[in-house]
Amino acid sequence: MRCPFCAHDDSQVKDSRPTEDATAIRRRRQCSSCGARFTTFERVQLREIVVLKSNDSAGEPKREPFDRAKIEQSVTLACRKRRIGREQIDRLVSGVQRQVETSGETEVPSRVIGELVMEGLRQLDSVAYIRFASVYRAFNEAKDFEEFAGTVRDVGVN
Repeated sequence: MRCPFCAHDDSQVKDSRPTEDATAIRRRRQCSSCGARFTTFERVQLREIVVLKSNDSAGEPKREPFDRAKIEQSVTLACRKRRIGREQIDRLVSGVQRQVETSGETEVPSRVIGELVMEGLRQLDSVAYIRFASVYRAFNEAKDFEEFAGTVRDVGVN
């Protein structure tokens, strides 16, 4: 594993343990060159998933590889300044990833992934759910936001 500090190609695993939700292995590593310590996560990837991005024109949808980090970034942003722990976000993202990978499909529309994320956030925190929905559903006016927020009941950790 390449060191993120000095880019040396060799590091030693000092400690390994499963994450709290047992969906990954957390490894503490130490660079054999500079001695810096860092953490990596190892996850099972069942198959290569391609995401079909919606296309506004009548042409073919854009295809790109499934990227867990994109979901994680979006969920983290929606949960910013909320009392939601990193473990809860990881569990939500792992759940979405697991559902996508076990669906049996190798190509998944981005709207399906977006709906899975929205369902997970709806159960976790109503404010994070509304934040994510406002971007995902591309609210254009304040009334769009108001109408959607009016349908949401308080749930989760608030």
